[in-house]
This record gives sequence, structure tokens and C-alpha cells, in this order.
Amino acid sequence: MKNLADDIENFIIRQLLLDEEDQIFVQRNELADRLSCAPSQISYVLSTRFTPERGYIVESRRGSGGFVRIVRLMTGELQQIGKSSGQRENKIRQLAKANGITYREAVLLSFMMEVMEGRVEARERGAIFTEALGRLAGTKIED
Repeated sequence: MKNLADDIENFIIRQLLLDEEDQIFVQRNELADRLSCAPSQISYVLSTRFTPERGYIVESRRGSGGFVRIVRLMTGELQQIGKSSGQRENKIRQLAKANGITYREAVLLSFMMEVMEGRVEARERGAIFTEALGRLAGTKIED
């Protein structure tokens, strides 16, 4: 039997699949009304199921029509990101172009990954990259 959190997650995933740019903007209150739940339940699902480890960046803005932006990253790409500097730079450029990260953050990520090249194993670089994205995105969701 499905629970409400599963329904919320499935709804958001369907919306992401329909979007060509792999990102959606939603207003927490409107989504809660549509799914007949409390806004805090939306926040719970976003903070537990849409994490960088699962391939998502969530950005929350509060006040005067605040919104939540959810960006779907290709998890396979993230796992491979540490292996090739070309792949890494392309992914960082894609994220900046899609406004997943700022230009300044892209420069810092590129530098950080370049410094780790040859010093840190590829798998660990990928994990560090994913964690850095999550921290840049401020994945903590506020009610």
C-alpha cells in the first residue's frame, strides 16, 4: 500500500520526466493543495527523497510567492564525474547553464576537482563532487 510520501515523490518525478531541462519550479503551498496534504509533508519528501545522493538538487526560496526548484542530475554521470576531466568540465558547464549552480560556484568546483586529480581516487572524487553540489544547493528545506 502506498503512502502519501510515495504519492508526493511520484508526482514530482512525473513532472521532472515531462520537463525537457530536468528541472521544475513548484510552490510548496500550491503543491500541497493539489495533493491534499500539508506543506510540511512536501518539505519532508523533498529533504529525504530528493537529495544529491539520489541525483537531485533542491533549492528553496521563501517569502512573497516563494518557490522550490528541483533539478534532476544524471546519477550515472555523477558517479563517473571523477574519472575524466572532460566529463567533469562538461557536467559543471551544464549545471551552470541550467542555473543549477552559479558561474562562481562552477569555477570553484572545477578548481577543486582539478586539485584532487591524481591525489584522490576517481570514485572518491565523484562522491566529493556530489557532496559539494548538495552543500552549494543548500539542500536543507525550510518550512
